[in-house]
Amino acid sequence: MKLASLLAGLALTALATGAMADALPDLAGKEITIVTENAYPPLQFLDKDGVAIGWEYDAIAEMAKRLNMMVKYETISWDAMIPAVSEGQFDMGMTGITITDERKAKVDFSDAYMRSQSVMMVRGDESRFGDAKSFAANDKLLIGAQAGTTPFYTAVYEVLDGNESNPRIKLFETFGTSVEALKAGDVDTVLTDMTAGQGYVAASEGKLKLVGAPLGAEDFGFIFPKGSDLAAPMNAAIAALKADGTFDALNKKWFLDYKMN
Repeated sequence: MKLASLLAGLALTALATGAMADALPDLAGKEITIVTENAYPPLQFLDKDGVAIGWEYDAIAEMAKRLNMMVKYETISWDAMIPAVSEGQFDMGMTGITITDERKAKVDFSDAYMRSQSVMMVRGDESRFGDAKSFAANDKLLIGAQAGTTPFYTAVYEVLDGNESNPRIKLFETFGTSVEALKAGDVDTVLTDMTAGQGYVAASEGKLKLVGAPLGAEDFGFIFPKGSDLAAPMNAAIAALKADGTFDALNKKWFLDYKMN
């Protein structure tokens, strides 16, 4: 009886999964262009051979298969991405983009595909501070950030004094550059989301660590030009991949199992 019940359950699960796949829109081989930064591991980045890989690439590949669409990728800097998508230069943008009301005025967002929390990343031997409060109290300490990103505003309004021109904030063009500055001692901390931070720490061989409590949660979404008819199919695919465990498997692959070189 137990075996029969198990087989019946597996059959029902297979039927449900098949029905979910059948229910997804068919985009009839439509080609779309997605723009990204390739500078935000493990969501998307270049491996040691220069190949673009990451959580978002795997997720999009699975969505494209289920929605019957073709994907072409372009790269762009972070500060140019939202304006470019807003102007319709690309069909979609991805790079761990936090969903905010301010950005919603410029682009349409997908439903959230991931939730993360901002944390402080420091050198592995850091002992002068262990949280945001003790960091803020020492005016000799510097924080690295990308202008216009959620970690930047978290640094300004949750760690420091609310002054966006505070000289203690050193701006970098990419997140990877800010991490290199941290390693070199040019800044004393960078803020990142928990998932990316864990990836950097795991690959650092003890040279980096996370300190303090999380500084707030953020939801990541893909972006589209206003009124895009691609948002609804992508939302359907996001819901399907959440429901069948695909996103859980990607989380394990990229945040737990993958070792950055």
